[in-house]
Amino acid sequence: MTPEKSTSARPNRITELFGTDVPVVLGPFGGVSSVELTAAVSDGGGLGSYGLYGYGADAIRNTATELKKATAKPFALNLWIPTGDETTSLPQADFDQYLETLKPYFDELGLPLPHMPDRYLPDYEEQVEATLEARPAVVSFVFGVPAPELVEEAHRRGIAVVGTATTVAEAVALEAGGVDAVVASGMESGGHRVSFLKPAEESLIGTFALVPQVVDAVGIPVIAAGGIADRRGYAAARALGADAVQVGSAFLATRESAAVPAYRAVLHSPAARETVLTRALSGRLARGIPNRIIAELSEAGLSVAELSEAGLSERRIAPFPAQNWLTGRFRPQAAAQGNTELMSLWAGQATSLIRHDSAAGVLAELLAGSPAL
Repeated sequence: MTPEKSTSARPNRITELFGTDVPVVLGPFGGVSSVELTAAVSDGGGLGSYGLYGYGADAIRNTATELKKATAKPFALNLWIPTGDETTSLPQADFDQYLETLKPYFDELGLPLPHMPDRYLPDYEEQVEATLEARPAVVSFVFGVPAPELVEEAHRRGIAVVGTATTVAEAVALEAGGVDAVVASGMESGGHRVSFLKPAEESLIGTFALVPQVVDAVGIPVIAAGGIADRRGYAAARALGADAVQVGSAFLATRESAAVPAYRAVLHSPAARETVLTRALSGRLARGIPNRIIAELSEAGLSVAELSEAGLSERRIAPFPAQNWLTGRFRPQAAAQGNTELMSLWAGQATSLIRHDSAAGVLAELLAGSPAL
């Protein structure tokens, strides 16, 4: 009997809620999601997810159409909720100052310097409208509690709603907000720390401390995320009470992902044994594999107090999302050139455990940890 058949014979709250066969969720990647990987995870019995960070309404509609052509199985679309501290515009002088810090990277990659945009992100309300119109099986959120009317409208359309918590208090707030399930995202997770009640630096709880506390605090299904890359992590998360697991880095390293070959090679290399938390590339705290650009921009991201101690006078990293937009003007070119020193190499702390290069391989590995086997 295959892992998929054995597990699908034992439905739990998550598989029943999502209409999937197995309790595995693909972590949504903002910027490196692919239709192929999302569909592969869904077709394999899990819940494929697609991150919509930076997508306008038309791009969301087009992506949903492509996903529905690629798979008949349930999938999730993921949105970032505005926290209220996003920079919507900058004085030209400030923009020029932040750009000057990054000029050497544009020069190195042979790119012209960009002009200041009218806006750094698409309109959130338009994103929500397009996402609900697409009617995915699931819509998931990071960085907050979705508005009550949004949750109500999603439910009216038959869409399950998932929120993401980095603390017990956030999980409780999400349950009170009416979401159907909550992702308990430990500090081991790769990519951005999606805290919203307290600063990310004050919300760094490990997955295997966070999960059982969230399970005890809420009545809705809990999805464990962070530090899960193989059968052992899957088994441990389920033993701690999680209804399902969400896995990012292990799937990001597969050939179906949108990560370029050079990025995937780093994920499979000894370099993946070390990760750091940094604001250098986006202006928000995120976990990734250290490289030259993180090291060089670290000084630029020092706090006012740290700058004073270092004898420096100005903070040179732009606030989110301006910094993410600025580095996003050259990171794709670095990726195209295979220059991993100038890319964002988001990855979790269990990345060095990755052994598979296909979505099917990752799914089989995870499900080998099922207590049903």
